[in-house]
Formats: sequence, structure tokens, C-alpha cells
Amino acid sequence: MITRTITGLTGPGLSATVSVKPLVLSAPQRGEDLHVRLTAPTTGTCLPVVVFAHGFGSDLDGYAPLADHWAAGGFVVIQATHLDSQRLALPADDPRRPRMWHYRVQDMRRILDELSTLEASVPGLPGRVDHTRIVAAGHSFGGQTAGILVGLRVTDPETGVAEDLSDARVMASIQLATAGKGGDELTPFAHDGLPWLRDQDFSHITAPGLVVAGDKDDLPLTTRGPAWTTDPYTLSHGNKSLLTVHGGEHFLGGISGYRSAETTDENPDRVALVQQVTLAYLRHITGTDQTDWDNAQAALTEHRLGHLESK
Repeated sequence: MITRTITGLTGPGLSATVSVKPLVLSAPQRGEDLHVRLTAPTTGTCLPVVVFAHGFGSDLDGYAPLADHWAAGGFVVIQATHLDSQRLALPADDPRRPRMWHYRVQDMRRILDELSTLEASVPGLPGRVDHTRIVAAGHSFGGQTAGILVGLRVTDPETGVAEDLSDARVMASIQLATAGKGGDELTPFAHDGLPWLRDQDFSHITAPGLVVAGDKDDLPLTTRGPAWTTDPYTLSHGNKSLLTVHGGEHFLGGISGYRSAETTDENPDRVALVQQVTLAYLRHITGTDQTDWDNAQAALTEHRLGHLESK
């Protein structure tokens, strides 16, 4: 794996990785077995874990530029194929569709419940995983999934209840190009077609987190423009950081795959920026190393590719 170098940023030496798929977890309540991909460095011990939720329609093979980079930097990265994946192609009238958002959270919790099983399924990995350092991450729809695990409250459009679905096993989150609050800021398309966005409450999030937003991410879901995707930073509490990617649209230069046809702002430098800053944050928040994060904060006060701020 070759990673571009961004001026002013540093990073750890990257290791060789191994990826195993599909690891299959029984999940009767969702109507489909849960298929999982695990990517990990071939060396090292006490490896922290990232559970990653893909964006709407993707699958466990997506987001290789992030999964590969994080694993090469010393993390066990676990990705599932959620029910909204095009790979599963659920019919439009499938009764599970209105609760896609909820099934995703259950998928992530199932992964955490079966972490020992997954670890044991990968040759050479048993005994090398630190089950106490777990970060939830996700892009777009997956960012909401990760947010829920650290305290985001979503009002269930069927029950009208905003249940606390957070998980104490998750210590922090990374939310990339993720939806903001709902209400009258939603377009009719989002209000009618994505009812789980109608009422999101970020005020209960106190765990540390990094939010990544593109300043050109003008989604058809909101009337507010790109600033909408910064809500997970501005409306939550606790130790938070925001990486604003200059010129970044929804896929932030191409993070969803090495050859992603949906990328509208293809730019290898933007991808490298997101790779390096997110890995530096992961190493910082899990206590692995502080230097790269300090360097990123210093370098990105004024930088042509992005701006990093914290609160």
C-alpha cells in the first residue's frame, strides 16, 4: 500500500496487513447472517479496534483506503455488510427497510459481542487484540451508526421514542460526512425517504470524537448546505475535533474505494489528508501515540487542504 505524503503531516511506519472475509455471524433477528471483514496488521500486540459502518448501499469491501491505512497503522478494523447494502438488494417493500438505522446499530453491537470469536477466526491474530480500546467509525449513514454508539439519540419514526442505544465498550468515534440535525432543515426528499433523520439529538454525546466534513458537501438532504455535516461537532459535548476538508464533497476525495465511481471530487491528496489525520486521531485517542496528532494540529491551522480545530 502506497500513501501520499502531505506537507506538514507525519505518521507511523506502516505494517503489512492481512484481511479475512467473510466471517459469518449468526443474526436471526435481522433475517440475514451478518457478514464481516476483518483487517489487521501482521505484527504487534495489544492492537486497538475500529468498528466501521459503511455508507448507504456499500458493503464490507468498501472504504479500503481507510481500512487498509488504519490496519497498517496498528489497528484491527472490522467492517460489516449492513442490510441497506446493494449487495443484499432488499425489495422496496421489505418490512425491515424503515428500521435500517436500528439494524445497523444491532450489527455493530453483535460484532462487539462476538469480538473474541472474530479474533479467533483469523490465523495469527488470537491474543493480539485489546478488547478495552474500541473506536466506532463510519461514513455518511454509517456516521450516524457510529454516533448512536456514543450517545446520539435518534427518534424512532415508528415508535416516536428516542432510545439510548449507546454502548459503554466504545470509547470514541470518528464520523465522516455525517448528517446533521433534522427538523425543518431537511428537504422533503430526506424527510419522506429517510425518516430516521427527522429528529437527531447530539446533546447526549460526551465521548471524544473526530468529525470530518467537506466544505463543498452540498447534499440533497438539507437546506443548510455543507455546514449541516458539522453538527456532530458543534452540537455534541465533550472533547471533540473537526477536520474541514477544503473542496471536499461527500466522498472526501474518494475514501469509499480505490476505484469508486460515485466519487465526484476525486483527489488523492484529500484522501491522504483524511487517512493521515484519522489515523493520527486514532493513535491519540487510544493512547498509542500523541506525536502525530500534535503535528496534525499544528500543521492544519492554515493548510491548503484542510483545517483542524478542537473544543
